[in-house]
Amino acid sequence: MNRNELIAYKTGLKLTPIQREIIVGKLLGDAHLANNSPTGLKYKLMIQHSLNQKAYVDWLYGYFKDWVLTPPKEKDQIVNGKLYKKYWFNTLSHIAFRFYALQFYQNGKKVVPKLINHWLTPLGLAVWFMDDGSIKSKHHRALILNTQCYNDADLKRLQDVLKLKFGIQTKLRNQKEGKQIYILSETVDQFVKIIRPFILPEMEYKLNKLR
Repeated sequence: MNRNELIAYKTGLKLTPIQREIIVGKLLGDAHLANNSPTGLKYKLMIQHSLNQKAYVDWLYGYFKDWVLTPPKEKDQIVNGKLYKKYWFNTLSHIAFRFYALQFYQNGKKVVPKLINHWLTPLGLAVWFMDDGSIKSKHHRALILNTQCYNDADLKRLQDVLKLKFGIQTKLRNQKEGKQIYILSETVDQFVKIIRPFILPEMEYKLNKLR
């Protein structure tokens, strides 16, 4: 479509409630918002995962395809001399994402919004887990959320919303890169009960023996 057609098309776009729930989960996890518009007011949502999570990316694309001009594609990424196969898509730049950029970023660094308790839903929680969650090990029933990019205040905010909104008990676990949120075994069944309706079959491996 030409420029005028694109402008008219973007004018008609509006985020749905489900899209908003997914965006919250994705921004807690691996997604990013990028600002490359001349006015600085428009952002695009950038989604990228390893190729073995293709089904997950396709599932996300299914919800955002009206916002995407180019369907998901593969690409090679070299990190420290090692080749990784990636699968990704970006949305159109749009002012609708600006709200989330203002909430989830400060000085270019991702943060946890103060009102996350209002916005995180069971669907968003499941998306966050599919991005950043895993089982601690095959010998434990505890689950992990990889939250190493967040500071202590952000981690406290996440622990509070998990406890007060969802009844999930957690503690922090020190890692070289930062701190993980460790979901305690006594409430792991409650956590799985909340997220299971939204977990893709292809992502069930993250729950391992908890299946």
